[in-house]
Amino acid sequence: MTESSRSAGWAAYYQQLRDRPPRKTLLAALDAFGNAPPDALVMDLGCGDGRDVIEELRRGWKVIAVDAEPEALRQLQARALPDGCDVTPVNARLEEVPIPLGVHLVNSSFAMPLCDPDSFRRTWERIREALPAGGRFSGQWYGLRDSWVGRPGMTFLSRDEALALLEGFELEMFDEEEADGVTPRGNAKHWHIFHIVAKKS
Repeated sequence: MTESSRSAGWAAYYQQLRDRPPRKTLLAALDAFGNAPPDALVMDLGCGDGRDVIEELRRGWKVIAVDAEPEALRQLQARALPDGCDVTPVNARLEEVPIPLGVHLVNSSFAMPLCDPDSFRRTWERIREALPAGGRFSGQWYGLRDSWVGRPGMTFLSRDEALALLEGFELEMFDEEEADGVTPRGNAKHWHIFHIVAKKS
């Protein structure tokens, strides 16, 4: 696949998602903060074309938007961003990008499970270390009954494993979802998802 055809494929994918609202986990985390803290910084890992980033910016947060796909960041920068917003796009895999100490919020919607288990756990440890007391993580992890279990380079957790990783956090949301549906590309899928908002104690 050429770079141009790859970009065209991702552009079509993001166009399908363009009008979808920000995820409920992000909204719950932002609502829990109330007004954005002074110098509020959110790191959005696996930001895609920015459906969550737009809401983060709208609420006055400074955003570091990370995605491995250059087309995602091109799509983000082509969107109508709020006036005076502060967004730094970073083209990198989420397991490789530095996470600044003191970041108030790390948001990763449906992205962390796309890491292999070792990378997933290292990334989670870096998130834990970077968040200060009162900082939050919001995002999704995949459960063991997800139909993608067995795919190489992905991570799936039991409920007990997920809860063990979240020790030391106050769980403001831990919703387990299991349902048949389709992917954004139109493929049938059985979803097993943990929707998480966790505040560091």
